[in-house]
Amino acid sequence: MIKHDITIDIFENRAQMGTAAATATARTINDLLSKQDEVNMVFAAAPSQNEFLAALVQQQVEWKRVNAFHMDEYIGLSAGSPATFGYYLQTHLFGKVTFKAVNYINGNAENECARYASLLANNPVDIVCMGIGENNHIAFNDPPVADFNDAQTVKIVDLDEPCRQQQVNDGCFPSMAQVPTHAITLTVPALLNCKYIFCIVPGERKAKAVFNTFNSEVNEQYPSTALRKHSSVHLFLDKDSSRLL
Repeated sequence: MIKHDITIDIFENRAQMGTAAATATARTINDLLSKQDEVNMVFAAAPSQNEFLAALVQQQVEWKRVNAFHMDEYIGLSAGSPATFGYYLQTHLFGKVTFKAVNYINGNAENECARYASLLANNPVDIVCMGIGENNHIAFNDPPVADFNDAQTVKIVDLDEPCRQQQVNDGCFPSMAQVPTHAITLTVPALLNCKYIFCIVPGERKAKAVFNTFNSEVNEQYPSTALRKHSSVHLFLDKDSSRLL
């Protein structure tokens, strides 16, 4: 299925979705590596990515020619906390295959936004692997802070209540009181500044966000509608997340 130039594949369950997304992503990585020395990739950290990442590490890819980045990180959590996105990606991906370089966002470092923006400027992104939040956020660009014309590449943001509640819904924190209120995120233009986007969005709680992505006006009230502005987006859904399409 194609909507607004976005390719959509729908699968019976999360496992099939994850395997298909991993296969498509690996195919694109290998195609790029046949034409260039290295590939630069940005990854999301969330339970929605579990099946995709588990399948991705099984793919035949020359990971030593891939530079890895992640798209957001909480501010205020202790280094090495299991709730950080760096820990998630280390556990599910970065610690399972050998990349040329893994570039972590340090949520507690001064001038981290400028440092990470410089890394991205020096390593133009080829592929972004991402999800969509229950409030239609992409990375931590929640509706109150999303800016489709943001001049920044990386910025500090306040997390809105629906976003923080999702972290509890996902089992990442026991209660809202434990969820950080601020984070560092790649901005919307930074996410779109790549050659390919693979978007993996399973689960019934994401069905309304998926519907809004395609049926709402393209604006910051629904940040994921920005995907309709990109020339190469491949969206992978399961039957639950696609039920309103």
